[in-house]
Amino acid sequence: MTAASELPALLAVASEVLDAVRPRFLEGVGAPSAVTKGRNDFATEFDLELERTVSEELARRTGIEVHGEEFGGPQLTAGTAWVLDPIDGTFNYSQGHPLSGMLLALVRDGEPVLGLTWLPMLDRRYAAVRGGPVLLDGQALPPLPRGKLAEAMIGFGTFNVDSKGRIPGQFRFDLLGPLSRLSSRVRMHGSTGIDLAFTASGVLGGAVVFGHHPWDNAAGVALVRAAGGVVTDLSGEPWTITSGSVLAAAPGVHEELLELICTVAEEDLRNDE
Repeated sequence: MTAASELPALLAVASEVLDAVRPRFLEGVGAPSAVTKGRNDFATEFDLELERTVSEELARRTGIEVHGEEFGGPQLTAGTAWVLDPIDGTFNYSQGHPLSGMLLALVRDGEPVLGLTWLPMLDRRYAAVRGGPVLLDGQALPPLPRGKLAEAMIGFGTFNVDSKGRIPGQFRFDLLGPLSRLSSRVRMHGSTGIDLAFTASGVLGGAVVFGHHPWDNAAGVALVRAAGGVVTDLSGEPWTITSGSVLAAAPGVHEELLELICTVAEEDLRNDE
């Protein structure tokens, strides 16, 4: 069990480890697909290399095992483990798009207690210990103020309208239209880590995340919570490491987003009957 008093020191170590691989991350920008993981999903050689390097160094320096996107690791619902996405926004990265980064969280009994989002091409480093504040390049950010959906930009997860699965593309499409009427701007960045970091820092008013992978979500959830934001799944249940989605937003904005999502879900259900 990791004591709360140890978290700042662990955050410092994790920051040093990510800083050390930052040059290698930048060298790999534009790297092509090396491993196909499924439809429209792949990893580059740099995903694999960075995960090995970061995982080995974190385990050596902290004695805590790492669960990574590419190689897996310890289970996350009990005990303490690092959760790593070596390159979030892989397609962006492979195309030379600057919106990609490295995501790292420390999870204790399924709850993220540290979050780090490193965006090397933007030269930004977001970090937080549970309870806050969020640090941007080492400087504390103010807590998120209460906001309104009409005045907020919202990050929205990517989708194919014809896709099936847990959260069908048709539902995502049905949500996008009404959201575009209520939000001042909707943004699709192609990176969950960026959507959540930008929400934590107040650039976005909120983020709608359809993915469920812990390596995509844990770091950003830690940041948004540390900033005083509200984090649930899309049905409004408190987010945990096993949740199937993320709805993260500033107070006020979250309530409006959740009401909209529930309304669209109910309309889709009626239409299917």
